[in-house]
Amino acid sequence: MEHIVDWRELYAANQAVIQAHLAPASPAPDTKPPSSSPRLRDGARRSGSDHALGAAPGGEGIWERHTSSATHGSGRYFLYTPAGLGATAGAPLLVMLHGCTQTPGDLADGTRMNDAADRHGFAVVYPEQTKGRNQQGCWNWFLAHHQARSSGEPALLAGITRDATARLGARIDAERVFVAGMSAGGAMAVVMGATHPDLFAAIGVHSGLAYGAATSQRMAFEAMGRGASDPARCGSAAYEAMGDRARLMPIIVLHGTGDTVVRPVNGDHVVQQWLATNALATEGSFDADPALPDAADHRRADHGHPYTRYRWNDSTGRLVQEYVKIEGLGHAWSGGHQTGSYTDARGPDASEAMCQFFAQLQEP
Repeated sequence: MEHIVDWRELYAANQAVIQAHLAPASPAPDTKPPSSSPRLRDGARRSGSDHALGAAPGGEGIWERHTSSATHGSGRYFLYTPAGLGATAGAPLLVMLHGCTQTPGDLADGTRMNDAADRHGFAVVYPEQTKGRNQQGCWNWFLAHHQARSSGEPALLAGITRDATARLGARIDAERVFVAGMSAGGAMAVVMGATHPDLFAAIGVHSGLAYGAATSQRMAFEAMGRGASDPARCGSAAYEAMGDRARLMPIIVLHGTGDTVVRPVNGDHVVQQWLATNALATEGSFDADPALPDAADHRRADHGHPYTRYRWNDSTGRLVQEYVKIEGLGHAWSGGHQTGSYTDARGPDASEAMCQFFAQLQEP
């Protein structure tokens, strides 16, 4: 039996990196342990499990808890619906996956994705991991059973996504469903893109890992420290996971160069893996070189981190892959709010970057 490592010990060390790089005028991220449930706001109702309903963590819309029931088990999730959603049919849907020790409400607080949903007009689904499936609340991206379409958590999360889509009905465009996540959630977003390319139009990965970078807990910690042993092989594995549904998968990746939990090389390897996967899925019509992006812009966020944004386009000039490498950022959501765990209040704003990336996919 493998030694069970407390993920919280590794994550706690990350706080020192965040604090060490904070500018004097910047607010310090909240270092208290993440809450076990979304915080209660004025007018909110309590359910039997003491989760806040009605009022949302951020945003002006409705925050509801639901349970999906499918062949592969029931899945709990929170659904955020902006107040104006439904005025016009066919809004996007974003599935947000939290990291280890986090909760849906914690992720919503830290990323402020509900505020972004209000601005851009989309609904957000926050699946909830249980301690029964993982004691530290991690998505099990690192186990082979949870890297296949018809088993484990990929099937469970697909069931949650379909349940939320059906619940929202005509208000949602089934062709514009996206999945994104932080840390273990980012790694699981990669898995969902590989196993369900027919369900998700694109993926967003913040501080995550390549598909198949690990198939055990021991390998997970090795990958977190050193990256995938062979990103090209991971790319082939992701293509095989796509099966006969294989297609070009747009992806945006964000990673900090000061990340001591999921080392920065993993951001490089996620990009390389998907460049390889997309080349195979398009039979070579999209065959980009990781070392030769179509654009490389060096910028600094207002009162925030310097960063470089790399972009790879297809033969028509349409953006397919984007990589934002953020100087000095630790294991934290870039531009996040300090009420959530694992956030750095300084930019660039990761939530806005993901929203803009997903939006451009539908431009003519």
